[in-house]
Amino acid sequence: MTSHDSKKIVEIHEHLHSDLPSDPALRVKALESLLVEQGMIDSAAIDAWIDLYAEEIGPKRGAHVVAKAWIDPSFRARLLADGTAAISELGYQGHATGHVIAVENTPAVHNLVVCTLCSCYPFTLLGISPGWYRLQEYRSRAVRDPRGVLQEFGVMIGDDVEIRVWDSTAELRYLVLPLRPEGSDGLGEEALAQLVTRNSMIGTDVLQPIARGR
Repeated sequence: MTSHDSKKIVEIHEHLHSDLPSDPALRVKALESLLVEQGMIDSAAIDAWIDLYAEEIGPKRGAHVVAKAWIDPSFRARLLADGTAAISELGYQGHATGHVIAVENTPAVHNLVVCTLCSCYPFTLLGISPGWYRLQEYRSRAVRDPRGVLQEFGVMIGDDVEIRVWDSTAELRYLVLPLRPEGSDGLGEEALAQLVTRNSMIGTDVLQPIARGR
């Protein structure tokens, strides 16, 4: 008689579930493939638009929130006390920002955001989530070895700095308020927003000091 290890079966099921795209993603891919085959769209052009939104257009809202917090102590206090309400002041409320908590980086604390169950993400503020954020490897290792993961992003965090990992859910999203770069004194809100990267608002980037004379 064949024996069944129920625990092993569950593990296999979870592994397959995490690796396979969702049903909507499969449908979108099938539709895209059909349109490309018919010559109605260009797959490279679609990828370019996705990259543009993910890297440039999408994160601008989050960058505005961060820059305003840097120069407006009152807004910063409201953002840290009630992220959702503060973001709503700027008109950025949405389904993905219904419950947002802002966590602030300091010289003693570095924050990192992950979603271990799936890939929940404040896309209203940051645009399309990066591919690595959705990978099982990042989702598992960010919790087990956050310092090692950050090193792979080129971010070296000193042993004297605490790393706090925040696990997003469908009901709760996090936004990292990065440290303001050294040398940015005197810059206005718009110029400061240009310094903010998407990854710095996830915690996988640290903003570098600005060279004198910029």
